[in-house]
Parts: sequence; C-alpha cells; structure tokens
Amino acid sequence: MLVVGTHVCSFEIRHSKFATVKTLGVTGGIGSGKTTVCGFLEEQGARVFYADIEAKRLMQEEASVRKAIVEEFGPDAYRDDGALNRAFLAEQVFGDDERLDRLNAIVHPRVFEAFESAKARAQEEGVDVLVHEAALLFEAGGDAHVDVTAAVVAPDEERVARVAERDDVTPEQVRDRMGHQLPQDELRRRADYVIENDGSLSDLRQKSVDLYWDVRDA
Repeated sequence: MLVVGTHVCSFEIRHSKFATVKTLGVTGGIGSGKTTVCGFLEEQGARVFYADIEAKRLMQEEASVRKAIVEEFGPDAYRDDGALNRAFLAEQVFGDDERLDRLNAIVHPRVFEAFESAKARAQEEGVDVLVHEAALLFEAGGDAHVDVTAAVVAPDEERVARVAERDDVTPEQVRDRMGHQLPQDELRRRADYVIENDGSLSDLRQKSVDLYWDVRDA
C-alpha cells in the first residue's frame, strides 16, 4: 500500500500509441469520493471505464445477458416495455448470497470482456492510463485485470452525511449500505495506492494528479 503524496513533474512526454497502456483499478466505498477522483484523473488525460455503468448497459441491451437473467430469475426480471426490473432483481438477491453470486456470474465476465476491448482501443489510440472504476473491484476479481489498484477512503461520518444528502435517505440506511461493502481497512490493505479523502477538494485533486503521474510513469 502506498499513500499518495506529492509528485512534481515540470514537463510531460506523451507516450506513443506503441507504448503499453497502464491500467489502474479505482474503488472505494459509497460516499468515499471515487467518482470525483476519476474525474480528476480524466482531467489529466486518463480514460475511465465505469464498470457499474457497463454492467447496467449489458443487462439492458445485451441479448445473451438478458436471456441468462430471465432463465435464472424468470420473466419478471424485465418489465413489459423491456426495461430491466431493478426492484425485482434487488428483491431476488437481497440477503441471498447464492443468488447474488449467480447474477454476478452472468454479468461480471461480460464486464471484464468489455474492459479488455476498452483496453485494446486505448492502446491503439495512444491513451497512457486506462482506469477501471468499480465499487466491487476486489469482490468481483477486477483487480486481476489491471496493473495496479487504488482505494479512495474517507471518514465514515463524512461519507454518511454526503450520501444521505445526495440520495435523500436516512443515515441509518447509508450505514446499512456501507455494511454490505468491504471495510475501509480491508481496502487499505489490499490496494496498491490509497487516497485519503480527508481534506479539501483541492487536496483531493492534487492526490489524484499525483496518482496519475505515478501510474503513468511507472
């Protein structure tokens, strides 16, 4: 684990498209600020692959994924208009690790395939750093698909307050959701880099810039 510090670079040398794109997995618990960090990485020139967005797209648009979900969970998994019935699926997997594992077994391999395709495009287009952003990076095995990993962590009470306001939910509901994710100490232990989101937005931006350059120049 490396806590990101200050990295000063006075000039930039762009990699050619023949250089190997570096891949960085970014994760963090709800309300930690990982999406904000990814935005700062994009400002530096990184390309971000949002795994959760891709998973939703696959469940909605990919015929083979839809077929597998219907076979596993029944026709009620999709509404009459063809839209994914998220509430129904959530009910099916809530508190049932076996059924959740079966859903993940349908979706996660296809997400990894999409990431490999994104990596090939990034390589061809000369992208220096490709970020794999995922809330369940370690749980899904996404860390095996990237060169290095980074965890964004923040004080629990700040996370609770941030998510409660953002999602218009109670603090108790936020804590319940946090309880279903890896503890932050576990993220710190498993990640190659740790970004402590415990200061100002400017501080977080600088830590993200440092992370970008450290990964890019490794």
